[in-house]
Amino acid sequence: MARFSGDDEAVLQAMLRQLFQSVKEKIRGAPSLECAEEILLHLEETDENFHNYEFVKYLRQHICDTLGSMIEEEMEKWTSDQSQGEESGYDTVVQQVTKRTQESKEYKEMMHSLKNIMMVVVESMINKFEEDEIRSQERQKKMQKEKNNSYCTDNCSDSDASFNQSYKFCQGKLQLILDQLDPGQPKEVRYEALQMLCSAPPSDVLNCENWTTLCEKLTMCLSDPDPVFNVRLLNEYQKEAPSFWIRHPEKYMEEIVESTLSLLSVKHDQSHLVLQKILDPIYFLALVDTKAVWFKKWMHAYYSRTAVLRLLEKKYKSLVTAAVQQCVQYFELCETMKVDEFLGHSKHCGNKQKTFYYSGQELQYIYFIHSLCLLGRLLIYTQGRKLFPIKLKNRKDSISLTDLLVLFTQLIYYSPTSPKMTAAHLENYSPASVVTEILRILCDQKECAIECLYSSSVIEALLQPIYALMKRTKVVPNCSETALIHIADILARIASVEEGLILLLYGENMNSSEEKSPTGAHIIAQFSKKLLDEDICIFSGSEMLPVVKGAFISVCRQIYSTCEGLQVLLPYNLHESIAKAWKKTSLLSERIPTPVVGSDSISSINLESPNIMAWEENVLDDLLNFAATPKGLLLLQKTGAINECVTFMFTQYAKKLQISRHQKFGYGVLVTQVASTAAGAVALQNSGFINALITELWANLECGRDDVRVTHPRSTPVDPIDRSCQKSFLALVNLLSYPAVYELVGNQDLPNKAEYSLREVPTYVIDIIDRLIILNSEAKIRSLFDYEQSHMFGLRLLSVVCCDLDTLLLLEAQYQVSEMLLNAQEENILETSESQRDFIIDGLSVERNHVLVRINLTGGPMERILPPRILEKGDDPYPWPMFSSYPLPNCYLSEVTRNADVRQDSDLGKLLLHLKMSDKQTEWIENCRRQFCKLMKAKPDLISGGALVELLEKFVLHLSESPSECYFPSVEYTATDANVKNESLSSMKQLGVKMTVRYGKFLNLLKDSAENDLTLVLKHCERFLKQQQAPVRSSLRCLQGTYAGHDWFVSSLFMIMLGNKEKTFRFLQQFSRLLTSAFLWLPRLHISRYLPNETIKSGIHPIYFCSTHYIEMLLKAEVPLVFSAFHMSGFAPSQICLQWITQCFWNYLDWIEICHYITTCVFLGPDYQVYICIAIFKHLQQDILQHTQIQDLQVFLKEEALRGFRVSDYFEYMEILEQNYRPVLLRDMRNIRVQNV
Repeated sequence: MARFSGDDEAVLQAMLRQLFQSVKEKIRGAPSLECAEEILLHLEETDENFHNYEFVKYLRQHICDTLGSMIEEEMEKWTSDQSQGEESGYDTVVQQVTKRTQESKEYKEMMHSLKNIMMVVVESMINKFEEDEIRSQERQKKMQKEKNNSYCTDNCSDSDASFNQSYKFCQGKLQLILDQLDPGQPKEVRYEALQMLCSAPPSDVLNCENWTTLCEKLTMCLSDPDPVFNVRLLNEYQKEAPSFWIRHPEKYMEEIVESTLSLLSVKHDQSHLVLQKILDPIYFLALVDTKAVWFKKWMHAYYSRTAVLRLLEKKYKSLVTAAVQQCVQYFELCETMKVDEFLGHSKHCGNKQKTFYYSGQELQYIYFIHSLCLLGRLLIYTQGRKLFPIKLKNRKDSISLTDLLVLFTQLIYYSPTSPKMTAAHLENYSPASVVTEILRILCDQKECAIECLYSSSVIEALLQPIYALMKRTKVVPNCSETALIHIADILARIASVEEGLILLLYGENMNSSEEKSPTGAHIIAQFSKKLLDEDICIFSGSEMLPVVKGAFISVCRQIYSTCEGLQVLLPYNLHESIAKAWKKTSLLSERIPTPVVGSDSISSINLESPNIMAWEENVLDDLLNFAATPKGLLLLQKTGAINECVTFMFTQYAKKLQISRHQKFGYGVLVTQVASTAAGAVALQNSGFINALITELWANLECGRDDVRVTHPRSTPVDPIDRSCQKSFLALVNLLSYPAVYELVGNQDLPNKAEYSLREVPTYVIDIIDRLIILNSEAKIRSLFDYEQSHMFGLRLLSVVCCDLDTLLLLEAQYQVSEMLLNAQEENILETSESQRDFIIDGLSVERNHVLVRINLTGGPMERILPPRILEKGDDPYPWPMFSSYPLPNCYLSEVTRNADVRQDSDLGKLLLHLKMSDKQTEWIENCRRQFCKLMKAKPDLISGGALVELLEKFVLHLSESPSECYFPSVEYTATDANVKNESLSSMKQLGVKMTVRYGKFLNLLKDSAENDLTLVLKHCERFLKQQQAPVRSSLRCLQGTYAGHDWFVSSLFMIMLGNKEKTFRFLQQFSRLLTSAFLWLPRLHISRYLPNETIKSGIHPIYFCSTHYIEMLLKAEVPLVFSAFHMSGFAPSQICLQWITQCFWNYLDWIEICHYITTCVFLGPDYQVYICIAIFKHLQQDILQHTQIQDLQVFLKEEALRGFRVSDYFEYMEILEQNYRPVLLRDMRNIRVQNV
């Protein structure tokens, strides 16, 4: 406070004025003070400019300066705790750090300081406002020459009080107010006098000379014999008191609270239905404040909430007991069907003209609604929930918290629609709507939801009417469409939170092996399917039926948009039912005739058309959410609606609409999933999404807004990619997976125009490559306003997309990217003398050097050295040699030593001995696997070289001879080298062969002649697999001909076999019979006849819809922080895992680890592919969280090698994963094949 100067006060006042001016219209439109407060409390949610207000920025900076370091320390402490102990969910970490912060001394001091500062500022603003208002009133009085001026005589007090000065209240006018407050005056006169008195600041009223007399008059008003007048004033005071009692001593607040609770606890001895002549105070209060707004205000602030809860617990628990009693009694009336009698008279009296009165039954109903609202507010707070269980009279058992929530839930569908209170009351006072609002609030607060709602009893109560409708019983006579919509809303909110979703999927005892009734997810799915298939006749023809359908599909959507949820709902084929409903609705919307002026059908068409269109969009949105998971995307493609769904997604994205009311993040993950498949990429192209993305990029990168650049020129970017382009850069990184790149630019030539217009904006991916990456002409360079910045963007994008080796080979084969970069480096040479040539070191030459090394050197983190992208301080800012021709300088190559033959080791000898034993017993497989695991844990480096060749050959030979281990049938193959010699490989695969041989020679595994041998092996593989392929007609490029990418598994195996082509192909023939081959050897199932026809046409490989699907599912369960980080970054784990697996981790792991990855999957099963990826994410957890914060997660994962990761280090962890998940994973992996082929 000592540092708070007058200038600071003026600045804060200006900030507040800006805020108030911006929200003035919203507040003016509020029907009441409470609504205005709600608008301000939820301003962040409703005002898109909220964070731009100077006052908000001031508060954020103040909090950051005061508490920033403490919060960082708490976060670091939690991070270190998680690395040592059990991991906590992201939400838990935030809650705990927030809790500790709020309990800290620094936080309390900050809040105290802020309150003091703001009290000074606001008080000053109020006084200034009052002065301005009075001046305005004076001017109006002078102009109008009102007679009231006669009251203002020379007898005015000379007191300095603002009451006397500002309002010019003379003794005569004050006396007039005092006279009007006399009890003998009419009610209207007294009310007007009070209104006039309220126009003065409270502090001035308290300090005026006539306060003693005024106080007596006010006391008489408050003790008016008219009870309605009395209670109304009391209630208004209750609602206003919380806004100012923070300024007074705590004792003052506690006196008010205790006096009120004491008054409301007064009870007369009477039956549960009120008599006509005796009313308790609580009835009067409920009459004037039916929804207990006063209690809501008292419980809002911690300052007063603590006192209320303490007094309720110690002295006035009877208030809570009475409220619970009211709810129980009303429910019992509902159950016994007497509620119509209970409310029957109210419908009659509501039809009276002006003589309105409340019957005893109606007052009882009003008290019940008041009790409902009071209990709902009480349950939000921990101390409020601790008041339970409640013991009621005439009941043996106490009412627990769960019992109360079950009762609330049952009120939704047991209670009938209630009457409106009066013609003026337009609010809905039905128990169903009140309870639903209460449950919504509880759902939105995780701690409340876990304690109150996430129990089997509450879920069963919510599902009871659904179950009854499916059984066609009349257990719930009053269950209406509206009640079902309320229930679906609550279920959707429960399903949107991890704990609630698990409860719906598995019940409370998810690990129990006992047979139980279907869980909530199954019942919801069955009911939704019946609704979609119109198999429930009870609501047929109802106008609300589409809304009911949409509400329950929304619940299902929350479930099937997760990997674990989709697994549970798979048997119901909801995607087929939803697609059928969409097609039916789409036909209806097409049949709506064009309205003709004067036709009688215009009004009906106008009403029907929006409903049909809304239902069609709703169903498309539901279908689109299948794309949230890899397997769900396959199901979506099978429906044939992917193009329409992606188009719908783009329209929503263009309108900047939220993806779903229950989801926190946008369309990033959906787009990434869709872009990971060929058909999805084509759909994104056709929808206009890619066009819009590239147009937006170009506007930020090259054009900018003309109206802004004139007056506010953009600052010179200091980052390689300007912040304005970062979002577009990450979106392109998410988009350009290899399946997408192949579909969008495969077999396409660059435009390479002779001239480019300055206003020519690119719209396709090929245009971005042409205009930003391959700048091989002066015309392209001149067409850019900001050549360096734009080309740097293109080079960074090239660096990321070329980390996918298939994309690199494609771009190299089609556009000779390396040659273009080398030529650009050559042009960047400065000849200082005849014998010396120096490279000009600038941002572009450094970036090109990095990219050239990255795309021409193959190897893991310890096998290649990538030059940095930044300059160093000192005389030699860039010591790394640049080059403009091959070979690369040796400084970028690591020293690699070949392991000696270690087959004499005793442990390895035991394993090889097991492989030589052919006793035809099934135990030998498990014995070999057990010995292999032992060796991997103790001496993993022994599994390499010749020993590795022998291990793989013998083990796979044994498996291929065992019918129980063979998954695919044997295929006869008789072609020789001469038969395939004249066949040709694509230019892309030829480059892949050269890359493999170059890597193999670097590792001392291959010789110069290996190129021809590997080419022959690949040709044999293509012919061998072609025998097992099915004919398919598709517009997708990837399904036309052979496998679109290079065969990285065969290349890896060829290196493992030390370049022996006979051993390599013989192994592949044997290996092709095993299930593991489907997941390690990608071309194995390319348009394979062993896959369902719909799967073939989708172009989606089982690695994507099976392996990466389970990687995402296990990641959420095992490493939840990493899973959350992916969603926050708008990136999908499936895309990076697909890239890793497709290229057998080349450039991500060192060669020995690649061998261990392949060998582990061969020996232990294809599910270990999933476990290894989970182990990698666990290894990278801290790096992933860090890069999520700096918003470059996808770039980090694609560009960076997996440093420090060793398969053997995580073997014990993977064995635990195997115990927990193997049955499910292997069952699903075996289901990829068409049965009985």
